[in-house]
Amino acid sequence: MSNNVIILIARILLSFMFIFAGFGKVADPASTAGMIAGAGLPASTALAYLAGLFELATGIAVLVGFQVRIVGWLLAVFCVFTGLVFHLAPVNVPDFPAAANGWINGLNFVNLMKNITLAGAYIMIATNGAGAYSLDARRGAYAAA
Repeated sequence: MSNNVIILIARILLSFMFIFAGFGKVADPASTAGMIAGAGLPASTALAYLAGLFELATGIAVLVGFQVRIVGWLLAVFCVFTGLVFHLAPVNVPDFPAAANGWINGLNFVNLMKNITLAGAYIMIATNGAGAYSLDARRGAYAAA
């Protein structure tokens, strides 16, 4: 299997989460808006829609291999930012049993590590490009790997 096929598979896998999450935020921003408000950020509903549109657009860009050198850096920064803002601080839900809060905090830590790990993958895409099976290669934006 050529490197270009592997890069295509990686792009498909890396795009799925943001396409799916972005569509969900645009279709129903309420839970994301609640999370944003809980982090103390203003205009939570507007930010939820913006995050959803950003995730949807960048996820599609990664999928089709369009402007991945730029989109990869944008997603890397987005992953680190959202990881630090939404998943770093401990969660304490009032009236939840201690074990439930512990479980939630464990999941929160996993999400922080997921975001940091994804940032690395997007930096790799930004650095190495989208491969031969991409819109970037078709446009001649750079030499395919």
